[in-house]
Amino acid sequence: PDRLAVSCFAGDNDAAKDKESAELWQKLGIPPERIAFLGKSANWWGPAGLTGPCGPDTEMFYWTAEEPAPAVFDPADKRWFEIWNDVFMQYDKQLTESGKKKMADKDWDGSFSTEDLIFKQLKQRNVDTGMGLERTLVALNGLTSVYETDLFESIIGAVKNILPTIDVKSQRIISDHIKASVFLLSDGVEPSNKDRGYILRRLIRRAVARANMNDINFDSKKLMSIAQIVLKNYSGFYQEFKQKNKFNDILNKLSLEARKFRATIEKGFKEFEKGTDPFILFTSYGFPIELTQEIAEEKGLKIDLDKFNEEMKKHQELSRTASAGQFKGGLADHSEIITRLHTATHLMNAALRKVLGEQVWQKGSNITKERTRFDFTHPEKMTEEQKTEVEKLVNEWIVRDLTVKKEIMPLEEARQLGAIGVFGEKYTETVSVYSVVDSQTGEVISREFCGGPHVTHTDAIGKFKIIKEEAVAAGVRRLKATVTS
Repeated sequence: PDRLAVSCFAGDNDAAKDKESAELWQKLGIPPERIAFLGKSANWWGPAGLTGPCGPDTEMFYWTAEEPAPAVFDPADKRWFEIWNDVFMQYDKQLTESGKKKMADKDWDGSFSTEDLIFKQLKQRNVDTGMGLERTLVALNGLTSVYETDLFESIIGAVKNILPTIDVKSQRIISDHIKASVFLLSDGVEPSNKDRGYILRRLIRRAVARANMNDINFDSKKLMSIAQIVLKNYSGFYQEFKQKNKFNDILNKLSLEARKFRATIEKGFKEFEKGTDPFILFTSYGFPIELTQEIAEEKGLKIDLDKFNEEMKKHQELSRTASAGQFKGGLADHSEIITRLHTATHLMNAALRKVLGEQVWQKGSNITKERTRFDFTHPEKMTEEQKTEVEKLVNEWIVRDLTVKKEIMPLEEARQLGAIGVFGEKYTETVSVYSVVDSQTGEVISREFCGGPHVTHTDAIGKFKIIKEEAVAAGVRRLKATVTS
């Protein structure tokens, strides 16, 4: 008990101060000086999404230094080490009417005010308790860090073996991030620019960047050799790690993400050394702002994050304006050739999903009289065989003279019918849906949300030809194609 301290929720406009937990801790022998009241950033959990169950928590800390613990608990003192917490699932975070209106606004910037959210008491209240296994081992074994436990020993050993001159901080970042990445991949998460996939991408890229700072020859093979240690260590407890296909799948995805990022790192580091602005590093070279901040800190420099965010906001606004004006709906005009290319693009999207898999989603398009340009999600370069198969499918559908029909319907009905659209796009409650259908058999080749012009039968398109396939960004490819009479 003389090495324990706790924190409780300090209270705010949404929820009251958690006096009850503090009183209970004192009854259990924790003196008031060892109890700190902290705000939402430290002592609040959830919700898992924008809305849902959430609540305050109380957290337990253990004094890891050799000298006696101070009488007063200072949460900023890193020698106090969190080992456990209790979350009180007490509230349901909901949107008010003003919040719902903002969500429905297609130009919404993603921010809410206090009037947009409300915290209601839940009828069913639960306590969710979580012990950090590695952190508890630190306390039980008299250590000062999770990286000193035997759970990390062999992983850090592998990092030091590959990067002999690496500093301790980098050893720990690489070991921790590769270990976390292995488990995320094993759970089916894949690197992307959204949600869990974005967290995974950042973990892998930060590990690779750290390694690259110590060894410019650090490559995907070295990364995989560290990941193999993780897989080997935990295969006795996670049976899927023993499955060859799962084992190889995790390593291949790690390797692919690392290879993608290497070129970005090399360019980014060079530009950083030249003093290139962080905004330019991000928009022109794809170098994440988080890495720019980290490198700057290592060199004793400070990044103006407010300026970066302001420039990003202007950049996004300009992109939206250009998209809405010059290429309304991605089309230069509504001429005959544009109309033919537009319908061909729908068929190309359907063919890509058939050949590459339904994880393919449209990220954007731009159609001029010369060609259609189509961006889509896919982690690697298409093979010649895949491009040939897509081209073949589109031309087969054109020759079959399929019917192209337009329907206006409620958004939910369109989704139930399997209509697809641009990834991340918000749609109104009533939508226009174009379907490409075989009128003889009823087979639906393509069904998409769309407001642009289309031919009425596919034979009007002409012969479809892919002219180029290239990378746009990590996990996004671009196809350019044309049609001839």
